[in-house]
Amino acid sequence: MDIRVGDRIQTKKPHPCGASQFEVLRVGMDFKIRCTGCGHEVMLPRAKIEKNIKKVIRLQENA
Repeated sequence: MDIRVGDRIQTKKPHPCGASQFEVLRVGMDFKIRCTGCGHEVMLPRAKIEKNIKKVIRLQENA
């Protein structure tokens, strides 16, 4: 799965605050994501993130 820093991901389950979109801050064996609703940051293993992604929202890329 091709996910880059700066992308937003929509998860199958919403965060407890109600938001279901997260901004990707770090990519590697672990992902660091920030909730777009409350700003809470979490580090999760790649396998768990990839399993729970519903949709990847790419921000506008530079030409």
